Amino acid sequence: MNVLGQLGVAVAGLVLAGVLLFLNFWRALLYLFPHTVRVEPEAPADQMDLPDGLGPLAGQLQALGFTPLGSHEEKPLLQKATRSYDWAHAGERVFATLYEGADLFPRLYLLTPLASGGFVVTASYRRPALDVPGYRSGSLEDAAPERLLRAHVRRLEGLEPAGPEGFTWEGRVQTARAWYAGLGRKEIRRQNLQGLLWTAIALAIVASAFLGRRAG
Repeated sequence: MNVLGQLGVAVAGLVLAGVLLFLNFWRALLYLFPHTVRVEPEAPADQMDLPDGLGPLAGQLQALGFTPLGSHEEKPLLQKATRSYDWAHAGERVFATLYEGADLFPRLYLLTPLASGGFVVTASYRRPALDVPGYRSGSLEDAAPERLLRAHVRRLEGLEPAGPEGFTWEGRVQTARAWYAGLGRKEIRRQNLQGLLWTAIALAIVASAFLGRRAG
C-alpha cells in the first residue's frame, strides 16, 4: 500500500475512534466511577415544571395515593443532567419517579430503600433484572402505574423497607445518592459495560495508528 493509502486508512481509523469515543467515553467513566454522578434537588412540589408528556402518568400516580415531592437532577460526568420528578406513597413505602428518556418517551420507576441499606426497583421500561442479597431490580415494560405498584409491593415480600418518615423530598435525594454510591453500582456497570468495551476499542485504534506511524 502506498503512502497515501496508508494515510487514508489511518485517518479513517482515527475518525472511527473519535466517533466511538464521543458516543461511549462518558459511559466508560460511568462504569468506572458510578459514585461521581451528581444528584441535586431541583424544585419542590409546588414549583415542579412537569413536562406535558408526563402529565397522564402523574395523574395516575396521584389517584393511587402518591404525593408529589419535588424534582431532582442526576448528572453523570460529561453529560447533561437528567431531571426527574418524584412522588411518594408513605403507606406502601414506595417512591415513584418520572422522567423523559432520550427519545422523550415517558419513563416511570418505583423505588423502595430497605432498612438494611438495600433497594428494590421496578420500572415500566426495559431494565436489567438483578436479584442479589439486599437488591432487587426488574421491569414490566409498558405497565400502567397501578399494575407496576402491585408488582413492586409483591417484590418487597420478605424484606423490610425503610421507615415511612424517610419518604420525603430530602429522603428521595439522599436515596438517589446512596444508590449511586452503593448497591446501584452493579446495575450501572451492567448497563454501561458495552460503553467501556467500545471505549477500549477506540483507544486501541488510536494507539495502533500512532504506533504504526512511529514504526513507519
